[in-house]
Parts: sequence; C-alpha cells; structure tokens
Amino acid sequence: MINRSLFENTETAFVLKSDSALERAYFLFKMISSQPLVRIGTAATNFALKAHLPVEGLIRSTVFDHFCGGVNEDDCLTVIDNLYTKGVSSVLDYSVEGKAEESQFDNALNKILKIIDFCDEKEAMPIVVFKPTGFGRLFLYQKKTEGIELTKDEQAEWNRIEERFDAVCKLAKAKDVEVLIDAEESWMQDAADVLVEKMMQRYNKDVTIVYNTLQLYRWDRFDYLKSLHQRAKNKGFKIGVKIVRGAYMEKERERAVEKGYESPICENKKATDDNFDDTLSYIIQNLNDISVFIGTHNELSCYLAMELMERHNISKRDNNVWFGQLYGMSDHISFNLAAEGYNVAKYIPFGPVKDVMPYLIRRAEENTSVAGQTSRELTLIKTEKKRRKL
Repeated sequence: MINRSLFENTETAFVLKSDSALERAYFLFKMISSQPLVRIGTAATNFALKAHLPVEGLIRSTVFDHFCGGVNEDDCLTVIDNLYTKGVSSVLDYSVEGKAEESQFDNALNKILKIIDFCDEKEAMPIVVFKPTGFGRLFLYQKKTEGIELTKDEQAEWNRIEERFDAVCKLAKAKDVEVLIDAEESWMQDAADVLVEKMMQRYNKDVTIVYNTLQLYRWDRFDYLKSLHQRAKNKGFKIGVKIVRGAYMEKERERAVEKGYESPICENKKATDDNFDDTLSYIIQNLNDISVFIGTHNELSCYLAMELMERHNISKRDNNVWFGQLYGMSDHISFNLAAEGYNVAKYIPFGPVKDVMPYLIRRAEENTSVAGQTSRELTLIKTEKKRRKL
C-alpha cells in the first residue's frame, strides 16, 4: 500500500537544510508570495544588472544560491555530493538563455559535452539536459515547423544544429548517460520533435538514451506520444519521454488569440491534470517500449505514479522510471521519494549570475502564479521550524 501522507514528512524533506538555510528559504518564499514585490524586485534587479551596479553578491547569497547550484560545474560539486548522500541524483542544467550566434551555440554544445564527461565520472549524475534553442536559432525551428523552405545558408545552419544534437547523443550513448531534450514553444516544437525522433531512432536501439519532452498542458501531446509509440514499434527503437505540465502557457494563449488559431493549451487545469495522468498511465503500461522522467511538483501525480508502479509490479529502482523536481523547490517530494527508494533527480540550474537571471525571474513569477505552490512551501517550512523547536 502507498503511504498517502509520505510528503508530509518535513524532517526528511529538509534534512540537508541548516536552521539558517531554512530561515532563508522561508524569507525567500515569503517575498515570492507577493506579486507586487516580485514585479518590483524583477524590475529593480534587471535595472541594477544593466547599470552594472554591484548587486551580484546580494543575488548570489539569496535567490541564486537557493535555486541554483553555482556559476560553473565545479561550483556545483558540493550541492551534487550533498544531495547524493540522501539518494537524490542531479541533472546539471546550463541555464543561460536567449543566445543567437553560432559561436554561442558551439559554446553551449561544448558545455553539454563537458557535462557528459563530468557525468561519466560521477555516479550522482546519470542524466544531462539541453534546450533545442541552446543549439540553434528559434527562427529556424519555427520555419521548419511551418513547412517553409530554408534558404541555402539556413539549411547549412540547420545541418549544424543537427550535428550538435548528434554530437551530444553520440557521446551520451558511449558514456551511458541519458539525455533529456527540453520542449519549448508550440510554434517551433514540431521541428524539434522530428530531430529528437531521429536521434531516438539512431541511439535508442536497445536501451533508452534520448528523451523528448512532452508539455501536457498541450491537448495534442498524448496523441503525439501514441503515434510516436507506433512508429517506434515499427522501426525498432525505444522511446524516452520527460513529462511535464508546461512552461509557456500565457505566451501560448496570447499568441493563439493574436494570430487567430485554436489555442494548443488545454481549456483548464483539470483538463491538463487529466492529460498528464492519462499519459503517465499509458507510459507505465508500456514500460517495455517507453522510459519516463516524471517532471512534476504535483503530489497527486507522484502518488498516482507510485500506485501504478505497485499495480504493475515495477521495481522502485527500475531505471525506466525517474521522478524529477527543480532544485530549491518541492523538497518534501524529492527527499521523501528518495528515502522510499525511488529514482529521483533534482534539476540544478547553473551559470554566471547575470546570465541565469532570466531563469530565476521565471521561477519567481511561476511561484506567484501557480496556485498554492508558494503557500505550500511556506507551510512545510513552518512545520519543520516548529518540529525543530520542539
């Protein structure tokens, strides 16, 4: 039987947090819980960084250190090692966004290749991740998705994107490291899907190395998975999918209205939750063909996954099922699942403070907009503070 109060155990959840780290977390989530404060803080931070004011130290000692592992790979080692003492693995996420030049794409590629080598040396890091637009311009993915023919120069540029994907997947296969490829906006995703499927066909012959990401606030993704499953069975390769609810909802809805097409987003939260849970159930029933990384901060979806695994006699340690949460959030899920013996990994963003700010701002905004997320963190921290006093 699944213990339905598992995630209430705050002693396990905050086992790695000192009293002062717990106080800092409380202060941060208290700040994030106020939308006006987040808006003012975001504007002030952006201004200070653009004006080269000496604020990096302050950012680093507060929000950066809570949500990020460090400014480079070596800087993350302490975090990685600490997490692993409690059975939680790490996925290093180079969170520098919005680059658009070939040299920057090559730099991102070299960074990911270096992380794969890093993973090879550390048992605590079995997985690597990258964004498609980290390796090429969004404009090209969009053109390909819309079926617009590329110019000769653009085609050469696209070929280099494909070569970057291949270089990562090839090295990952050689080092037995799994690769999660993030999903992005719907208007560029079809091109990324085709590319990722090509990599799966190439590198997922016997075991799953390459994973695509399904954003299940999109109502079409479950059908996409079923059709991909059919193609994989016909062509003889395994599927890897990371399932998440999604990250671009407001932007997606606004663009659909502006351009006059049907929104790709489910009509409400319940429809998204149902889509996520139906997809999860389908995957667990087809684990011979599909491996899954369950990227969620939703307790009910985690309990469902645990129940499905029990019902289908799937070992907690089966490498075809991983749970994942973001560093600095939902420790009550990550650490309690790990203590129960499940495969769990934290996404650990890293990069120069200034370059990682767009990521941090998105996290802060997400916490204010996701109903109950910040209040849940605050309640858990309060419970743990009270427990420690007693």
